[in-house]
Amino acid sequence: MTFTHLDSAGHARMVDVTEKQPTLRAATAAGFVRCAPETVALLRDGTVPKGDVLAVARIAGIQAAKRTPELLPLAHVIGVHGAVVDLDIEDAGIRISATVRTADRTGVEMEALTAVSVAALAVVDMIKGVDRAVTIENVRIVAKEGGRSGSWRRPGE
Repeated sequence: MTFTHLDSAGHARMVDVTEKQPTLRAATAAGFVRCAPETVALLRDGTVPKGDVLAVARIAGIQAAKRTPELLPLAHVIGVHGAVVDLDIEDAGIRISATVRTADRTGVEMEALTAVSVAALAVVDMIKGVDRAVTIENVRIVAKEGGRSGSWRRPGE
């Protein structure tokens, strides 16, 4: 088996994408922040003591998508040309989705996952004072478009 991120000596390396042509690419990730019913009520009322949780998390997710290569050592520095982070309050917590778009040589799956993960962390940071049992769950890629492998959608999403 050949591993793309290892050289012949087994050392980590960044895959060289120089010869690839830029194409339109997009990826969507999703996740969930589970919290107590009392916390959901505060979120719906907009009375969380730290302020506007959804606005802070949305900006945190967008910022995180743009900074992914700083966090993941083998991720390519690419142009993040679009990033949308949506947060929806549900009875059991907050559903988060992020779609990241580019016209570059490699995909944006890691950027979408990073956006959801950091948005979820921002939610936790904003509500941890009122809900110590808050959890982040099921962060995953739900769809991708473009590149050599084309389009893909997670079954059931």
